[in-house]
Amino acid sequence: MPASAATPRLEPFRLRGANFNLLVLRLLDPRTEVIVPAIADQFRRAPGFLRFAPLVIGLDDLQAAPQDIDFAGLAAELRRIEITPIGTIGGTPELRAAAQGAGLPPLRAAGGKDEDVPLAPPPPAPPAPAAAEAPAAPPLPPGSTRPTMVIDHAVRAGQRIWAQGADLIINGTVNPGAEVIADGNLHVYGNLRGRAIAGGADNTEARVFALNFDPELVSIAGYYAVREGLADAPIGKAVQVRLIGENMRFDRLG
Repeated sequence: MPASAATPRLEPFRLRGANFNLLVLRLLDPRTEVIVPAIADQFRRAPGFLRFAPLVIGLDDLQAAPQDIDFAGLAAELRRIEITPIGTIGGTPELRAAAQGAGLPPLRAAGGKDEDVPLAPPPPAPPAPAAAEAPAAPPLPPGSTRPTMVIDHAVRAGQRIWAQGADLIINGTVNPGAEVIADGNLHVYGNLRGRAIAGGADNTEARVFALNFDPELVSIAGYYAVREGLADAPIGKAVQVRLIGENMRFDRLG
């Protein structure tokens, strides 16, 4: 039974990016070979400040075309110097789409002002012929189900698993430094200690389930909380995470 059903409680918190230890790296140059050495120099000056810091990449100042930016290479190089990129804010729809393809989903701070332009919707389907009026959303074929990706092993630090257009089931531990992403629901039948992202395609109905909930970051449809913002969540317990409006809610399972 969810904890909320047994003990009514006030809203545990409202997410705002400024309230957490979350840095925004505003890219002024699109070249990874320029960005990373400059960050590494800052790292050497203040290693305790940046080591394993969750980092959001700001795209508003970039003028480059998406194909001129190696988002995957940038993310890999940042992780190599022990900095953890978790997503992006701002920028053009094309830049955000390119970053998401490299495993850096667009984020927005819950409960704050909508400063970032949302991803552009897909182009509308061509109109049907006048003689045939097709339904806007045809029913699924009988017996069809949502696709699911199943991983039967632990996810190690530095690994990223993305279930595109599907739910994701992890039968094992998600270790610190690992990242698991599902466009649908995310189930972790083990310890969740890395980064967990559900609803990767702006699916606000997606949920995260974990038998042992202790993540570095949890996100649903771009709304996110980092470890320091989970003081009221049942850490170390079996938990279900879902969105209620723009608020992230954590309920115990069982």
